[in-house]
Amino acid sequence: MKTTEPPAPLPAESGTSVAKVDVLPAEPRKPRKEGTVLNAFSHGILVIWAVMVVMPLLWAVMTSFKDDRSIFTSPWALPHHLHFENWSRAWTDANMSDYFLNTVLVVGGSLIGTLVLGSMAAYVLARFDFPGNRFIYYLFIGGMSFPIMLALVPLFYVVNNMGLLNTIHGLILVYIAYSLPFTVFFLTAFFRTLPTSVAEAAFVDGASHTRTFFQIMLPMAKPGLISVGIFNFLGQWNQYMLPTVLNTDTDKKVLTQGLVQLAASQGYKGDWSGLFAGLVMAMLPVLAAYIVFQRQVVAGLTAGALK
Repeated sequence: MKTTEPPAPLPAESGTSVAKVDVLPAEPRKPRKEGTVLNAFSHGILVIWAVMVVMPLLWAVMTSFKDDRSIFTSPWALPHHLHFENWSRAWTDANMSDYFLNTVLVVGGSLIGTLVLGSMAAYVLARFDFPGNRFIYYLFIGGMSFPIMLALVPLFYVVNNMGLLNTIHGLILVYIAYSLPFTVFFLTAFFRTLPTSVAEAAFVDGASHTRTFFQIMLPMAKPGLISVGIFNFLGQWNQYMLPTVLNTDTDKKVLTQGLVQLAASQGYKGDWSGLFAGLVMAMLPVLAAYIVFQRQVVAGLTAGALK
């Protein structure tokens, strides 16, 4: 009868040792509460900020459709009847139509001039290396830090000596000079993110610098132009100090001056419903511009980080 012996263990290789390793079960991961708490806190702050911004706007719009009695007796209640005559009265009797037209002319002309001149200067500073490049660039940056209050008196005499006081085109030139530093600073950084191979290919094909800029580089910088255009539009539309000093002609006042004049006249007339209607008229173009171009603004601000 044969007996089977257990197989002998394999000989270990020389210089090696076999160690027994105990494998412990992995502990379940605990959810990170720090990130959840931080997200909840940040979202709560954003909600509070949104309420603080939106509620006054909604209240102003709601009040513009009330009569004067309802504004003081029930300021937080919805209007029982929509008084559209408030808007028509503010548009015609308070000369808001003339102020609105003057503002469109001034802001439209200054915005076009700022974007054209600012983009050309920014392109040269970003793409060409020449003596004094950095000096000119830092000179524009220094213009951003110069308070406009310090320049009002000399600016008044300069504009007056040039014969541009109380004129639409004089105010346009001042707005352009006021907005150029930030425009050049913003677009210079944006043009540096654009690829140089496209411009070099255009030069090889025989395109001039002017054609390369207007037909190739400027369309590529569209997100940056829209972003800086929105910022300039907001600042120029709400500008009050410059037109108050440089534009005292009643027929050429802009919208901010008209609102101040309308508010000052309420002490004698008591047309508060017309005042709120004029206030909403001044806000609507700004809100509409941001709502329409909000995606382009975000794209322009993040383009430099994504490239």
